[in-house]
Amino acid sequence: MPNDKLRSYLHFHVIVFIWGFTAVLGALITLDAVPLVWYRMLLASGFIYLWIKFRKKKLRLAPKRVMVMLIAGVVIAAHWLTFFGAIKVSNVSITLALLSTGAFFTSFLEPIFYKRKVIWYEILFGLVVICGLYIIFKVETEYLAGILLALLSAFLSAVFSLINGKLAQKEDASVISFYELLTGTAAITIYLLIITFSGSNTAGFSNKFFDVSAMDWTYLLILASVCTAYAFIASVAVMKHLSPYTIMLTINLEPVYGILLAFWIFGSEEAMNPEFYYGAAIILSTVILNGFLKTRRKFKKQPKATF
Repeated sequence: MPNDKLRSYLHFHVIVFIWGFTAVLGALITLDAVPLVWYRMLLASGFIYLWIKFRKKKLRLAPKRVMVMLIAGVVIAAHWLTFFGAIKVSNVSITLALLSTGAFFTSFLEPIFYKRKVIWYEILFGLVVICGLYIIFKVETEYLAGILLALLSAFLSAVFSLINGKLAQKEDASVISFYELLTGTAAITIYLLIITFSGSNTAGFSNKFFDVSAMDWTYLLILASVCTAYAFIASVAVMKHLSPYTIMLTINLEPVYGILLAFWIFGSEEAMNPEFYYGAAIILSTVILNGFLKTRRKFKKQPKATF
């Protein structure tokens, strides 16, 4: 029904806005990237577990997909570690602008995962994105570490989305997310235990790790509940009423929302050289155009309905 589509469309914009706010929360939380991600994944897996129990979903997972799920959990943990790491060493604007390149990593990885041919315009768009990246690299040399971490995060997000694309065809999405977040938490826990028993006083499970301020706890709870558990569950529901093109176009607004929010909250700390915005605009515009062409191509391949 039209009303359902309109409500879903507006709801999805709110969800994408929440995703954009995730980066701002990462900057507001004073914890380092590793404890930040550990707390986020642990709390979010708890919230999703409560949702699964509330909806009485089965927690069983097909044995053949356990290994894939374990890999996906480690990948998403690495993605968030590099994502928040990029924010900590640069800023929100740099991280979100570079994170939008994940769509192009996906375009080049899809042929490997799904055994399809590379589309010619994806190569062309890849070259255009490189031009946009070159502009950003050239003018924002002081944020080199953040740029590289954000690019790695974008690559990992592409790998994660492709793995999940296959898992979601056979398993319940919320159950997959619960196990992946729990696996990611376990992977980081093992890493922290190794660091702890190696004798390091500044890393691992030290007193500093568990010394979380009340404000950080507030931000972490919002990050884990609203920005992770709720946003994921709600996005799955509203996507049933929206077209692929609408979903693609709306998701690409995430860096725009995030950068605007960051500029509003942090002010001059987020102000960049004009050339940065030129490069970011080139990347984002190319991503949107690529998504439009891919969606159009899929519609053309679909058989026409007969009556």
